[in-house]
Amino acid sequence: MTSPAPSDAALARQHMADLDLLITAARAAGEIAVPVWQRSHDVWDKGDGAGPVTEADLAVDRMLHDMLGGARPDYGWLSEETEDAPARQARRLSSERVFVIDPIDGTRSFTAGERTWAHSLAVVERGQPVAAVVYLPLRDKLYTAAAGQGAWLNGVSIAVSQAEDLDTSTMLAARPAMDPEHWQPGRLPPIKRAFRTSLAYRLSLVAEGRFDAMLTLRNSWEWDIAAGALIAQEAGAAVSDRFGAPLRFNSARRYTRGVLLGTPAIHAALLDRLPQAHARHS
Repeated sequence: MTSPAPSDAALARQHMADLDLLITAARAAGEIAVPVWQRSHDVWDKGDGAGPVTEADLAVDRMLHDMLGGARPDYGWLSEETEDAPARQARRLSSERVFVIDPIDGTRSFTAGERTWAHSLAVVERGQPVAAVVYLPLRDKLYTAAAGQGAWLNGVSIAVSQAEDLDTSTMLAARPAMDPEHWQPGRLPPIKRAFRTSLAYRLSLVAEGRFDAMLTLRNSWEWDIAAGALIAQEAGAAVSDRFGAPLRFNSARRYTRGVLLGTPAIHAALLDRLPQAHARHS
């Protein structure tokens, strides 16, 4: 006999229980990472343009895998620092819920002695994030969200800005994203640009209302954005890939085709100026 589908109330309770688990895990991650950040530490280059990895990334990954996997053994696992071997990939692709984890997002900031790196933790259910934490221990900023329950910063509800005018709005993006070649001819947006290394932090800053939009045109690893995407969405942001398609997570390829998010008006205005010549399902 087929088990009945869980009720909306039961799902909401599960999402909040998962969020509580992620919060505990994120704080434990900070307790491992901060002492390493404070001293000289080992750093390796992963090669193929994948960037650096530190002993803290690996230690946090091991701890999170043990803690989260022990608490939810039926959940799949996708992490930047865990090899997505065929058996592991097959298991996560067939799982109803999956942990999507970046042990340290913004490793370059970490190795440079900066404070804007983050732990990014999400639970993805059937392709959509349902519980999320982005934690910056050195800034004492804990961003959290659960599906349908809103977004918070250190327990206080947050919301995106009310920006509607590109001329007076702000966007987090890398400098190359503002090259005219990436926009429709003559339609480079008149928007003030800023930057933070951590993608998860960029998404969360838009959710907090400190910036009006965020854009990355490069393919984006799911572990960098799953948590921040839910936090921004629950704060009222419009969220999509660079072509305007909804984001889905726990894919075989493990990346999205860029990320565009912002207040609904600014998101629409930016999307209108981006080239849409490429097939959306390429």
